[in-house]
Amino acid sequence: MKLITILPADQYVVVNKTILTEVDKKNLINLYEPIIGFASVSLYLTLWSDLDRLEIMSRDFTHHHLMSILKCRIDAIKQARESLEAVGLMKTYYKEGDINSYVYELYSPLSASEFFNNPILNIVLYNNVGEEEYNYLKKMYRKVNIDLKDYIDITKPMNEVFESTNMPVVEARSREVLPLNIVSDIDFDLILSSIPKGILNEKSLNKKMKELIINLAFIYDLDTLKMVELIRISLNEKGSIEKEALRKNARKYYQFKSGALPTLVYRSQPEYLKMPSGDNSKKGRIIGVFENTSPYDFLKSKYHGSNPTNRDLKLLEMLMIDLELNPAVVNVLIDYVLKKNNNKLSVNYVETIAGQWKRAGVKTAREAMDLAEKEHKKMQNGNDKKRVKKDAAPIPVWFDKNLEKAEISDEEAKELEELLKI
Repeated sequence: MKLITILPADQYVVVNKTILTEVDKKNLINLYEPIIGFASVSLYLTLWSDLDRLEIMSRDFTHHHLMSILKCRIDAIKQARESLEAVGLMKTYYKEGDINSYVYELYSPLSASEFFNNPILNIVLYNNVGEEEYNYLKKMYRKVNIDLKDYIDITKPMNEVFESTNMPVVEARSREVLPLNIVSDIDFDLILSSIPKGILNEKSLNKKMKELIINLAFIYDLDTLKMVELIRISLNEKGSIEKEALRKNARKYYQFKSGALPTLVYRSQPEYLKMPSGDNSKKGRIIGVFENTSPYDFLKSKYHGSNPTNRDLKLLEMLMIDLELNPAVVNVLIDYVLKKNNNKLSVNYVETIAGQWKRAGVKTAREAMDLAEKEHKKMQNGNDKKRVKKDAAPIPVWFDKNLEKAEISDEEAKELEELLKI
């Protein structure tokens, strides 16, 4: 595709292809914003405000108009627009000229039920907000079921209330949504030729199943040959592909058997679990490092820039997938264990502490730090009956002191400097 450079003087017109309801706006913020970010949502709503009073089509605008309203650069607007395109909220058309022109078509967000049943958006939302927030959103959108077994339906049909007339038919604008557009390399002919007819029922490879296979291949970065293997072990006794089995096998392969790492280990703490900005104390800045660094990058910093070993990366996977610890909590755990355990990530030691933090419901960096300090003090005070003598092992620099006032040693100062530059 031709590389297109967008300029502030380039013109655009907005075309409305749908109906935007108040429910759509709520879905946009609750379901889409955690995926595409606030800048994309702001752009979407700004383009809606550009429409005329009939909400059909806007007049001509320049992109400088968007820059002035959104208070951002043109490249940020382009990035926000591409995010909207990726999730099916708009389509963009381009015409080259002395002054380049764009047409922006706006489409509705998916309904809540459509969104949670979408195999891609559903998983991306879960990865972005975490299990607790995801379950809260699903609960918020759940259907209300009322027991009507003792009631009688007395609803009147329209023809019993109104008489037929010869009024002309007026075509109303309908609600339109865009499907996600994924360019796939999956070769379905190769799948059919690789699995004998007596084993695979070809009818099960229908349009919806092909869409699921394409989506799973995209999510878990699978090629055709690997998909053939997963389909083989997802067949039932009738030779049909079991959807849930295929989902589970694809996820299991990606998480535990492939050379690739789940995207979770590259993610930093979700925004809603970060502390409010503005705390510039040393401890506040340390928490900021834990919150804004992915576990992979944090562990890599402990290797002084080298790639961590596969064994340690598998340990990260276990913490984030099996125990579902949040990224900032994993970072605190890594920092704590390395300091307390002579710079070694012992699996048994890590699992013991991680299990305790999981049971305690630790979600944030500050909660993890406070619990680590509390347990350390308990051991120091002899409250742990299993310990005979006091723990003289080194402790993290953020442990048990007011960093702003207390004097720290040269070694601690060096550790603090290294931690804050991650």
